[in-house]
Amino acid sequence: MQEHHPNGDYDPLFVRNMIEATLRIGLLLILLLFAYDIIKPFTTPILWGAIIAIAAFPLVKWLEPKLGGRRGLAATLVTLFFIAALVFPAWSVTEAGLGGLKKLGAGLESGELKVPPPGVKVKDWPVIGEQLYTAWSSASSDLEAFLHGNSEQIKELSGKLLKQIGGSLVGVLMFVVSLIIAGGFMTFAEPCAEAAKRFFVRVGGLRPGGEWAPMIVATIRNVLQGVIGVAIIQTILVSIGLFVAGIPGAPILSVIVLVLAIAQLPPLIVLAPVMAYAFSTMDTTWAVVFTVYQLAAGGSDSLLKPLMMGRGLDIPMPVILFGAIGGMIMSGIIGLFVGAVILSIVYKLIGLWLDQQAAMD
Repeated sequence: MQEHHPNGDYDPLFVRNMIEATLRIGLLLILLLFAYDIIKPFTTPILWGAIIAIAAFPLVKWLEPKLGGRRGLAATLVTLFFIAALVFPAWSVTEAGLGGLKKLGAGLESGELKVPPPGVKVKDWPVIGEQLYTAWSSASSDLEAFLHGNSEQIKELSGKLLKQIGGSLVGVLMFVVSLIIAGGFMTFAEPCAEAAKRFFVRVGGLRPGGEWAPMIVATIRNVLQGVIGVAIIQTILVSIGLFVAGIPGAPILSVIVLVLAIAQLPPLIVLAPVMAYAFSTMDTTWAVVFTVYQLAAGGSDSLLKPLMMGRGLDIPMPVILFGAIGGMIMSGIIGLFVGAVILSIVYKLIGLWLDQQAAMD
C-alpha cells in the first residue's frame, strides 16, 4: 500500500532512487574533475602526439617493410629523426643567440664595441626605414649616449628577449615529449585505433560514432595539407619573388608572410607596401612584373586549398576551413586541428539529425 505524505502524495522508492542517482552522478563528476586536474598538464603533449602520429604514420608504414616488419623500430627511427630535426637547429640557434649576447655584453663593458654607420639604402626600407636609419646613426656616432638615453627600452627589450628564449626552450622540450608520445601511438597504432573506435561507438552509436575515428584522421591530414602545406607553398612562392627582386629584409618578410598564411590572413598586408617600394626603386616594367607575380603568389591559396582540403571526406571544405580558423583564434596552432575536427563532428551530427527528421516526416 502506497504511503501518503501530509502535504501530498509521493513515491518513497522514486525519491530514494533519485537521491541515489544524484549522489552517484555527483561522485562520478567529482572523480572526473579530479582525473582531469591530474592529466591537465599532459593534455597538450598528448593532443600534439596524436596529431603528429596521424601525420607521420604513413612514413612508418613505408619504412616498416624495409626493416623486416618491425613496427617498433620504424616508429623509433621516425621519432628520433623528428627529434633530431627539432633539437639540433633549436640548440644551434639558442647557443648562437646566447653567445652573441655574452659577446655584446663583454664589448659594452670594455668599450670596444663600435657600431658601423648605416648605409644610405636603409632609409628606403619599407615602413621602418627612416626610424631605423635615425636610431642606427645615433648609435654609430655616440654609442654610450645612445645606450644611456634608451636604457629603459633596452632593459625592457632584453628582459622580453630572455623570456622569449626561455619560453622557446620550454616549447621545444614539450614538443620533444609530444614526439615521444607520438612514437608510442605509432608503435601501437592498431590497438589505439580500435580503442578510439570503441569509445566513439559507445558515445555516438554505430552511426555516426563509428565514422568519427577515420573522419578525425582524414580531417587532421586535410588540415595539414590545406592549411600548413598551402601556407608553406604560398610562402615559398612569395619568397622567390622577394629574393629575386632583391627586396631588403626578404627573410624577415618571408617569415611574416608564413605567419599570416597560417593564420589565414592575406599576405597582401605585407606585400602591398613592398609593391609600392618596388615601383619607387625599380624600372616600371620590372615593377609591374614583380607586382603581378606577387599578386599571383599571394592569391595562390584560393586555388590550392580546394585541391588539398576536403579530399576523401564528405564534409565541405568551408566547414574544415572555418573550424581551423576559429580553432586557431581560440587555442593557437593546435586549435587548427581541434577546431576542424570538432566542427566536422558537429556537421555530421546535424546532418544525421536532419536525415532522421526527414525520415520521420
